[in-house]
Amino acid sequence: MVVEVCSFFGVYLLYCTNPRFHGRIYIGFTVNPERRINQHNAGKRRGGAWKTSGRGPWDMVLIVHGFPSDVAALRFEWAWQHPHSSRRLTHVTRRTSRERQFDFHLRVLAHMLRVAPWCRLPLTVRWLKQEYSRDFPPGLEPPLHMPVAFGPVRAVKETKGAKPVPSEEQGVALKRCSVCLKRFQDGEDDTFLRCFHTGCTMVAHITCLARLFLEKEPNQFLPIEGQCPSCKNLVLWGDLIRHHKGCYGDLEADPTSSQEHWANELQL
Repeated sequence: MVVEVCSFFGVYLLYCTNPRFHGRIYIGFTVNPERRINQHNAGKRRGGAWKTSGRGPWDMVLIVHGFPSDVAALRFEWAWQHPHSSRRLTHVTRRTSRERQFDFHLRVLAHMLRVAPWCRLPLTVRWLKQEYSRDFPPGLEPPLHMPVAFGPVRAVKETKGAKPVPSEEQGVALKRCSVCLKRFQDGEDDTFLRCFHTGCTMVAHITCLARLFLEKEPNQFLPIEGQCPSCKNLVLWGDLIRHHKGCYGDLEADPTSSQEHWANELQL
């Protein structure tokens, strides 16, 4: 099943399968993964990068998505490409002669997901090609609010009327923010979040809910988790964002992986 995500900003890892260049990797940014891999394999005249042109075919094996903007994703891309030039990754050791490029850049990614500012973002690490998937090194697993997902993803444009029609009870709740209690104005569809728990009618401005979740962390700008003001369940901020973008229902564990799914740890 292809997962469709609105407002898509992702940073991907390509793996070269051409026998002459086998094992080479390329890191890039995209707002449309399906189109981008086709461009890479078609060559620079069709929009592909000059570094990948004429060296294909390439597999897009991994993508990190959930960035709030193209600028945030591009900064992540640059740091992943140039880890030894990033002041946030000075602790990452250089690639050894025995370490493959693929393994080295996965190690860099593992470190990146655990340092500021990326460690607080509601990111999803998605293996597009499961045969390439690896477990993260012990002690370098992604934070609990960053799921590891599997399978293809498609960027879609949000259209009017695409959102599900709320029930009568939810329709009443939608008139006011559950935090500030102010009425919503027309055109505010992208500025509020809904709770995904069954029967919960919570809907709130993104900024209002963020302030509520950050009451115990006044020095932070992005929340990790908080208590829903309506159903009182503990919810991850990243899950609220994924639910808003349409990719919340795809967080399934890989049955072949030796690592437990991230959600299991929340129940301990």
